[in-house]
Amino acid sequence: MWGKARGLDPVLPPYPLVRHLLDAAAMALWLWDRYLSDNQRRCIAAGLGLADDPERARTIVALCAGLHDIGKLSGFQFCDARGRERLSKTLAQDPGNIGVEKLQHDVAGMAVAPTVLAALGFADDMSGRGAIDRIAEIIGGHHGRFYRLGREKTDGPLYQALMGGAAWARQRTAHASAVFQVLGEPRSPEKFKAPAAVLVTGVVILADWLVSQEDYLRRRQRRLDASLERHFAESCVEAETLAHDAGLLPVALERKDFAEAYGIDGEPNALQRSVAEELAVAMSGKRADRSGAGILLVTAAPGDGKSETALEAERAMSAVFGTRGFAFLLPTMATSDQMHGRVAGVLARQNAQGASLTLTHSMAWLSSAYADDALSGGPQVLVCDGEECGDTGTARHQAQMRPRQWLRGAKRPLLAQYAVGTVDQALMSVLPVRHNALRLLALSGKTFIVDEAHAYDPYMQVLLGRLLNWLGAYGVPVILLSATLPASVSDRLIKEYLMGAGRGRSELRGRSFKASYPGWLYVDAEGAAGTEIYCTEISEARQKEQAVQRAMELQVKVEPVVHGSAGGDRNRLTVIERHLTPVVTGDGGCALVVCNTVADAQETYTWLRSRFGDQGLLDEELQLLHARFPGDVREARTKGVTAGMGRTGPRPERRIIVATQVVEQSLDLDADVVISDLAPLALLLQRAGRCWRHESWWAERGRPGGRPRPAWAAETGPRLVVLDPLAGQGAVPKQWGTVYAEFLLLETSEVLAQRGAQSISIPGDVQCLVEEVHGDRKDRFDWENPAKSAAWSAYTGENLAQRSVGEVLVIPRAGKVAELRALHHQQGTEDEWEAATRLGADSVRLLCVYEHEDGTVTLDLHGSEPLPEPGMDGRLAINDVRTVMGKTIPVRADWFQGEEKLHRPPESWADHPMLDDLVVLKQPVRNGQVQGVPVRRERMWLDEELGLVRE
Repeated sequence: MWGKARGLDPVLPPYPLVRHLLDAAAMALWLWDRYLSDNQRRCIAAGLGLADDPERARTIVALCAGLHDIGKLSGFQFCDARGRERLSKTLAQDPGNIGVEKLQHDVAGMAVAPTVLAALGFADDMSGRGAIDRIAEIIGGHHGRFYRLGREKTDGPLYQALMGGAAWARQRTAHASAVFQVLGEPRSPEKFKAPAAVLVTGVVILADWLVSQEDYLRRRQRRLDASLERHFAESCVEAETLAHDAGLLPVALERKDFAEAYGIDGEPNALQRSVAEELAVAMSGKRADRSGAGILLVTAAPGDGKSETALEAERAMSAVFGTRGFAFLLPTMATSDQMHGRVAGVLARQNAQGASLTLTHSMAWLSSAYADDALSGGPQVLVCDGEECGDTGTARHQAQMRPRQWLRGAKRPLLAQYAVGTVDQALMSVLPVRHNALRLLALSGKTFIVDEAHAYDPYMQVLLGRLLNWLGAYGVPVILLSATLPASVSDRLIKEYLMGAGRGRSELRGRSFKASYPGWLYVDAEGAAGTEIYCTEISEARQKEQAVQRAMELQVKVEPVVHGSAGGDRNRLTVIERHLTPVVTGDGGCALVVCNTVADAQETYTWLRSRFGDQGLLDEELQLLHARFPGDVREARTKGVTAGMGRTGPRPERRIIVATQVVEQSLDLDADVVISDLAPLALLLQRAGRCWRHESWWAERGRPGGRPRPAWAAETGPRLVVLDPLAGQGAVPKQWGTVYAEFLLLETSEVLAQRGAQSISIPGDVQCLVEEVHGDRKDRFDWENPAKSAAWSAYTGENLAQRSVGEVLVIPRAGKVAELRALHHQQGTEDEWEAATRLGADSVRLLCVYEHEDGTVTLDLHGSEPLPEPGMDGRLAINDVRTVMGKTIPVRADWFQGEEKLHRPPESWADHPMLDDLVVLKQPVRNGQVQGVPVRRERMWLDEELGLVRE
């Protein structure tokens, strides 16, 4: 009975199914022993009722993997001519009702599993939640999507006959017995909880993919041992090599002291010392075999070293809770790129050679974190999904791409021991998309760190909360970092985590979990429902010490402005020019201008270049940064912007940076003055965090190059200039659209006006100001201010709508899953139904190419870089793939809605897992000049200085 055929040596017989099942079981054993973390093994064993017998749990997991393709002993055998010809007369003459109804082999496997397991001696309690039904669901879900078992139908003789007659049933039992015997005939567990079954499904999927790689199968196909026992033993040995090649071998760090680990010249600050000492002491009595973990909330102003604080906390928490590695997740690509470099340095300084550190976001192809074999697309993975009789074309192509994206492509970073990237891939774990079980497996073995936790809208907060619920169920330690997180939001997230760990909603009602600012709060999830919840926080002494170390009085200057060409002296561009004149004509300095839209940033940059170009401002002293540059250009510009603007310098004599929100978070910039468009107050504080960011450090250790701040900056002190179009009865500029809620802008404008010339004390005033604008207050509606009340109603309605959409789409809480099909409660699959992690922000990667007058299409304006084509082996060269991906730009998918076919990539790129879904904009070149391309009602082109222009 064949298991694999396509892509293998046609001269040899197809790869036998029983061998593939043994391969998968052997791989699952290796994953249990070497890839899974202690907390994952504990969770699975406890979910099987085998907390005291982990070895038996290990064999049950391997059995699930070894039975995953049992459904191929059905009509699937007729899908390959060579396999069909090798069927015995007994099977050929006992087809039952094969062919009457088409069944995919995963669904067929789910249907026959109860009968097969009963033949192996497993107890069948018919409850729908016993081991037999759970294993059947796992088998049905091994291609990434769970189905309803429905045994009232599938156990019937007519349905069973769809998989063949009695001879076929005997073959299924014989194949299962072969796996069962090499595993030592494990006894049936008495239970199998849903969260544990989800993790086991992830192990089964990963094991199946690893042993389905074309190179591996061809090698084994050529030397099949007559003994199944010896074949299994060899598969156990081969598993190590397969895991190594996939980057799944874990590496232990050699933990170093603070200064050496983080490459910092000096001692940790009070916040960092508190985590390293006080948190570590608080957890020192925790058992390494405990079932629950805990959640840590760290709150501090920008520049307080929260990232190093999180990594220090991870060091202590992973040692106690048994996680292996961490996922460090951020809201944007720019922040992820910078954090990846910092984490790489931390790992290197702790001798983590060979450790798998990856970067995950839509432009990660530019980074060396993507290995060459990932860019090559890697070997085929022959999983037979989409290969049933009659499946051709798009369905088969999509099926072939899925595992390659995980093992060699876009989704690979999640499986690595250390992952840095945007939070979106993690949030997909709790949306009803294909392979969400594999995502949960990938995340549940790591310490989970979320930076800039304030940066997510209500919809994303629902997804994040649900993910924390599942991580709580899996005993995963979680760290939340934020400078401006409202207490109501942090409270909801912590309670979701605790409910996942087993705490009841009723016992959490009325409880509040608030952290000092600056400071940290640790909430322990260990303990049964109804018992005391253990919390600990930064000591008062350390909290006060940190507040003093980073104390700053931020001067705020609100400038009423008018957008467009009107306004006279209040014209926005005129006001910006006035505040920047001392930088250009005085004694220099560094200024940051933050705009709310890319179009505003492009207009501001163009204006300043025209106004200051004749006054001695050099081209390199005026810089533009936003998200609509090609990836390689954006990476270079980000490095150029941050060069010299951080703690170590060398500080430029003069620099003006015009940017969008990409500089709000995690980028290490110290400006002498920050000029910002009006934004919600929490974001203004984030932007202000780039003003005099390292003043305290330099005051103690000296300034880079000894250069003082310019006289105009020293005179005013740290200063934030807010360009407020609402001041004086103004309105939100039309071009801002719905970038920010009108109510938050109105509230921020009003709060700043009420403060007048009063400075903002950092960190003392931060949390109060955040709560004043963003907190859960019930007194916002004002009958005497209809405009503001209407904005408030629209804001609350939008928040409610976003949360409602999130609640509709998100999978159930871990403790509420009765049947695994609940993880795919929406109709359709990942290929048919798009589930977004950001509402209204579905994106695609845009490649701008140049169509010359002679018809040739190139990657460059001058026509010297033709579009790459596959070589003789049918594969694109690695460097070509890197070059193409480096020139892509993430843009909104709806820009091209209805015109997707006009912007398809070349057909020759269709088989590459990274290039197949690009959108290609062919820009005509006439007389050496790029022409705009009509796209729906706009025109687009790529400008060398301004980036992608859309007007």
